[in-house]
This record gives sequence, C-alpha cells and structure tokens, in this order.
Amino acid sequence: MPHAKIFGSSRSLLVAGLIGLGLLAPLVAPGHQSQLTELLLFIVFALAWDLVGGQMGYNSFGNVLFVGVGMYASAIVQVGLFYDVGRYTEAKGGGTQFLFDVPQFLTGLGFGILVAAIMAGLVALLLGSLVLRMRGHYFAICTLGLGIAAGQVAAGIPWIGGGSGMLTPNPPAALGDVGLLLYYLALLLALATFATFTWLLSTRFGLALNAIRDDEDKADAMGLATHGIKVTAWVIAACFLGAAGAIYGNLVRFIDPTQTAFAGATIGVWMILMALLGGSGTLLGPVVGAVVFQLFKELFWTYLLGWQRVALGVLIVAVAVFFPDGIVGFARTRFGRGQRSEEDTAAALKEKAP
Repeated sequence: MPHAKIFGSSRSLLVAGLIGLGLLAPLVAPGHQSQLTELLLFIVFALAWDLVGGQMGYNSFGNVLFVGVGMYASAIVQVGLFYDVGRYTEAKGGGTQFLFDVPQFLTGLGFGILVAAIMAGLVALLLGSLVLRMRGHYFAICTLGLGIAAGQVAAGIPWIGGGSGMLTPNPPAALGDVGLLLYYLALLLALATFATFTWLLSTRFGLALNAIRDDEDKADAMGLATHGIKVTAWVIAACFLGAAGAIYGNLVRFIDPTQTAFAGATIGVWMILMALLGGSGTLLGPVVGAVVFQLFKELFWTYLLGWQRVALGVLIVAVAVFFPDGIVGFARTRFGRGQRSEEDTAAALKEKAP
C-alpha cells in the first residue's frame, strides 16, 4: 500500500512537472521548438497506439493509416476552403494566386484539425467493423497491409499531388512565429489525449479493454460486447491520431504519400517502439517512452548520421532484451505494483457493473 501511494503521488508530480515544462519549453529553448513539437505529437502517437495495442492487446502495425488520413484531410480543408485543390497541387502551392492571409490560415488550420480527427475516426469505424473480427497475427498483418495500401492509393491520386506529394498552406508573414502556434496546439492535443485516456481507463470501459486483453473469450462469456468495445477504442485512438497528423503535416510542410503521411517504416514503427520502451499497457509508459525515444533519435541523427537507422535497430533489440516490460513496467515491478491480473480485472468489472 505505501508503494502504491508513493507511485500515485509520483505520477501526479510527474504530470504536473511535464505540464509546467511543456508551457515553458519553447521559451527556454526556442532553437529546439520543432523537435519539442514533434515530441508532443510522438506522445499522442504512442498513447493512441497503446490504447489498442497495450490496454486492449490488439497489436496494430497500421495505425499510421490514421496519421496519413489526418494529414491529407487537414491539408485539403485548409486549401479547399479558399482555392481549388487540384489547381493548388498542380502548381505545387506556388504562385501569387495561392496566398493565405491570417484569418484564412487560422480558419483553415482550425477546421482542418477538426475534420482530420473526424475523417480518421470514420475510416476507423468503417474498417474496424471488419478488421477487428481478426485476432493475433492476422490482425497485425492486416493492419500493416492497410497502411501500405493507403500510401499507394494516395500516390495514385493526382488531385492531392499523387507521388509528388502536397504542400500545406504557406503561413502568412503577419502571423509571426507559426511554429510557436503549432507547438501549443500540439501541447493542447497531448494534454487532451492524456486526460481523456486517464478518464477512459478509470471507467468500466477501461476495465473491459483489459479484460479483452487478458482473455477475450472469457470477456465474451461475462456478457461484454467485445466487438463494439474494440471498434470504439480503435475509433477513439484514430481521432487523436488524425488530429496529430494534421498538426504534423503543417509542421513538416510537405506531405509525401509514403515517406510522410503513411510512413509505416518510420512513424508506424516508432509509435510502437515508444509504447514498448516506456511500458506497454501503462498510462505513463508511452509518455516516458516518447521522451526517451525522441532524445535518442536526435542524438543518433546528430552524431551518427548515416548510421542512425542501425543505431535505432540496436535500440529496439536492447529494449526487447533488457526492458521487456518497458521503463514504467520495470519500475512498477520493482516497487511491487504490477499490471492488473485477470482476477483483479474480472472483480473490478463486476464491482462496476450497473
């Protein structure tokens, strides 16, 4: 019990510290603003993957699909509200005819993020009804194929730039530092994701996710609507991934269908690695994993350029061998607070049953 209280208070202090650090970070380290924005988006990626992969036990290799849908949906809305999208992509966003003033840019960005979340959620709803009937490696391979296929489909649509990609709207000079705006939007999204998942996992819905992870057949026998729960979790994760994709697209400015939007070999793998590194199936794990991963990534890209992917591969192996439960999982085991058992989950479900 004392260990549980210590761990709980430590988590609260860590969260409060991260929020304070997040608010001050771009002012203290303005030269690393883009990397900090990327870190916040990585936190969203890792948390969203872990909701399905860690909490529910359905390991998806294709969650990057929703990031790409969000990127393209936002860019299309940002441009389409004011200009013809086909002409814009044909001109590669250039020319004096495709200028955006401050109200246009802010309106487009706001609506773009909202539409990105909605579109990603709709795609997850449509696909989830079919894909989530699969289990284990069948589900994992199917989601991997969805991410790859989406990139090829986007590369074949000239209206959104095809294989040449698509530029997001150029921020007007009168807006000032748009990077700072994107940073605080990413911070708001990361906090909203963490708060939402904290609440979800404290409810009967969160217990149902853990029950599915522990033993889906037993969860069915207990009367849980497992398929509906799985689809709901996937849709929730997809909405946050879509919104993060919208911000990420504006951060990098250029949306390539296979290297940026549906980049399974990078973003798709990274979000899994971050969750595993921090501790899959734990709320703080993906956050800690994202911070550690971003730190290593920047170090590798700075000091090991040309060998950075080899170094990342070594990191993946090291995580699997030395931290199979992740950093937070190791800490929980060390201080006597392990993952909830099947019996604990079943008892909690019965206790919270209406």
